[in-house]
Amino acid sequence: MSSLDQEQRLHPPCRDKTTVSSDSSDIHELAKQPLQGLKLASHVELEKAQQRGRLKCAKCGGSRMFFCYTCCSLVGVSIEEIPLIKLPVKIDIIKHPNETDGKSTAIHAKILAPNDVTIYTYPCIPEYEKEKVVLVFPGPQAVTVQDMIQCLLDRTDSRSHDFSDGPCLKRLKNEEAHYTTHSAEDPGSGTPDEATSPESRVYPLQRVVFIDSTWNQTNKISTDERLQDLLKVELKMRKTCFWRRQKGKPDSYLATIEAIYYFFKDFHENCLAQEYTGQYDNLLFFYTYLHSVVNKAKISAGKC
Repeated sequence: MSSLDQEQRLHPPCRDKTTVSSDSSDIHELAKQPLQGLKLASHVELEKAQQRGRLKCAKCGGSRMFFCYTCCSLVGVSIEEIPLIKLPVKIDIIKHPNETDGKSTAIHAKILAPNDVTIYTYPCIPEYEKEKVVLVFPGPQAVTVQDMIQCLLDRTDSRSHDFSDGPCLKRLKNEEAHYTTHSAEDPGSGTPDEATSPESRVYPLQRVVFIDSTWNQTNKISTDERLQDLLKVELKMRKTCFWRRQKGKPDSYLATIEAIYYFFKDFHENCLAQEYTGQYDNLLFFYTYLHSVVNKAKISAGKC
C-alpha cells in the first residue's frame, strides 16, 4: 500500500462540515489532506509563481498561472523547475469538446510527460489495434490492471488462429515472460528527449487511452464505435481527492490525472512485477499543489 493509499484511509477528502471538529489539531490535520507521503519534486517554484500572480501566456495571451491549458505550455515556471516523467507506455487522452480546459487535469499529464502523452479533441480519435491498446473506463466487461496483459495475449492468440496458423502459445508465453521482466531501470526519471527503443515498449500493450470529460458526458465518447473493440480496464477501489466533485457521482469516479497515476502505479506493481517506490508520483506534481491551495482556501472560508 502506497503512502497515498494509506493517507486516503486515514484522512479522507472533506465532504461537509460534520467531518471537522472544533479541535485545532483536527483543522491542522485537515489542512494536510490526503496527498501526503508522495515522492514529489519541490513545490518551491510553484509557491513563488503563485506569489507573482497570473501572467500572460506568450502564445495565446491568456491570463494563466503555472501553465497555459490552451497551449500546453508553462507560464511563469521554467521547464528546469518541474519534474519530467518517462512513462513505460504511451497514452492518448480523448477530450470532450465541451470539457472546460481550465478545469481539466489532463493538461498536467501532457506537461509532465510531454513525449508520452497526446491529447485529442473528440470526435478526433486515432485508429487503434485492439490487441495492443486498452481503454481505461469502468463497465460490466472491464478487467483489472492485473488481468489486462493476459486478456491482450488471449486476443492476440485468438486473432493469430483466425488469420493463420500464427504463433504458438509457447512463443506468446515467452513474450509475456519478457514483458513481465523487462522495464527501464528507473521509469520515473529521465528526460523526454531520450531515445526510446522498441525493446523498451512493453509487449503486448502499446498504448493506453483515457477519456477526459465530465462523467455525464463520457457516454458519447465511450460508446463511439472506434473504441468499442478496445479492452476496457477499470481502476477498482480507488477514491478521488478532486476538489471539483460532481454531484450525484460516487467518490470512485476519478479525475483524469488521478486515473493516469493509479493506472501506472498498478501497472508497475502488477504487470512489471516490481516494487513501487514512487516512480510516477510526480504525475501528481501540479495536482497535489493545487489540492493544498484549494483546501487551505476552503478552511479559511469555513467551508470545510
